[in-house]
Amino acid sequence: MNARLRKLGEWLKSSLALRLVLASALWATIALAAFGWLLTELYRASLIRSFDERIIVYEKTLAGVVASAPDGAVPDPGTMGDPRFGRYQSGWYWVVVDAKSQSTVATSQSLFGEVLSLPPPPNNGAVVTNDARDPAGIALRHAAQRIFLSNGRMYDLHVTGNVAELADEISTFRFQVFATLAAFALGLVAAAGLQVSFGLRPLAAMSRRLADIREGRANRLEGRLPREIAALGKELNALIETNSAIVERSRTQVGNLAHALKTPLAVILNEARAEGGPLADKVVEQVTVMRDEVDRYLDRARLAADRKVIGAVADVRHSLEGLSRVLSRAYPDRSLHLEDEGAGHPKARIERRDLEELVGNLMDNACKYGREQVRVLLSVDRTDRDRPMVKIRVEDDGPGLPPSAYAEVLGRGKRLDETQPGSGFGLAIAAEIAETYGGSLVLDRAVLGGLAVTFRIPLS
Repeated sequence: MNARLRKLGEWLKSSLALRLVLASALWATIALAAFGWLLTELYRASLIRSFDERIIVYEKTLAGVVASAPDGAVPDPGTMGDPRFGRYQSGWYWVVVDAKSQSTVATSQSLFGEVLSLPPPPNNGAVVTNDARDPAGIALRHAAQRIFLSNGRMYDLHVTGNVAELADEISTFRFQVFATLAAFALGLVAAAGLQVSFGLRPLAAMSRRLADIREGRANRLEGRLPREIAALGKELNALIETNSAIVERSRTQVGNLAHALKTPLAVILNEARAEGGPLADKVVEQVTVMRDEVDRYLDRARLAADRKVIGAVADVRHSLEGLSRVLSRAYPDRSLHLEDEGAGHPKARIERRDLEELVGNLMDNACKYGREQVRVLLSVDRTDRDRPMVKIRVEDDGPGLPPSAYAEVLGRGKRLDETQPGSGFGLAIAAEIAETYGGSLVLDRAVLGGLAVTFRIPLS
């Protein structure tokens, strides 16, 4: 039960339109149910009032008969024109009681000698009405009055009516009211759904335009927006323009830094070579190392500056298939397999060139160090519903690395094996590229026995 409630809560959180429609439906249900109950109660009160007026008329008729009866005679109004006063246990009864002795003087034929337990009326001659029950348990409405005759006698007059007869009428009215209100509530919910759908349409259009920007089909939000979200659209465009300006400024600064560093290093290198000697050779060696390091880090900075984070999209499976074909020809003695774990053709938020450079180097390293088998696993991790990730896992059956070396090999482009040929593209650079795009790079032990590198990048 709790799991279902949590699932319902997550479902409600995921949709603004659904929350608005459900809130409208809940309010409409509560308001209309309260209105239906109030309307039914008002109708019931009106029926009871009308019913009381009817039995009061009978009570006045009974009072007239008692007042006009000769002294000592037993008043007998009969059925007072209503045959129910003559039918057994009909709920329609009249009783005349001597107010002084509280003895029964006369009753309607419908009582057939049974006794009604009714409270005496007030001594001021007013007519009062209340609820009562007969010996059979039938619900009654009771009208009572104490009358004072000129000969000094006082009588308590009681007239009852079967109020249960109103139950069917009230029940029918209640059904009609709630059926009508239920239909009206459904209409209100449908209208609210249409209203919300129409009202949120500009947000859906904005979402599509943002998707176009993310996938590289547009550079900014275009078109007119409603006044309520126009400011949001303006801020998003400003954010996109700021991002582009930062990228351009970074590119310029990287170029300036390259010129500023390379010229002094070239001068030092030329002077050292001209001098000769052990000290000059050492200077040449260290300046060469410095120049290589500067070139490598400037290339990495230029790569980051040139990367269009917004709008970058790559077809991951297409790129992996191309890399697999190339590396299969380059390493014919390796068994290279690409396995799709239900991912299909996912698109990741990364430029195709960066994806192929990064994964290509991971696959190339696996082919270099693997003995016979290299496996590339492609899947989509939807554990975090708000941020699904494309996962690429490259495994080999080579010697692998001890866990204690994982942090070292990811740091500062460190190469633990200098025997293999290569340009020195380290896992550290791959990790930095992954982090630039909001992803990650993790090392662990492969099922095949060698090293496994798992690259995660946000799904587009």
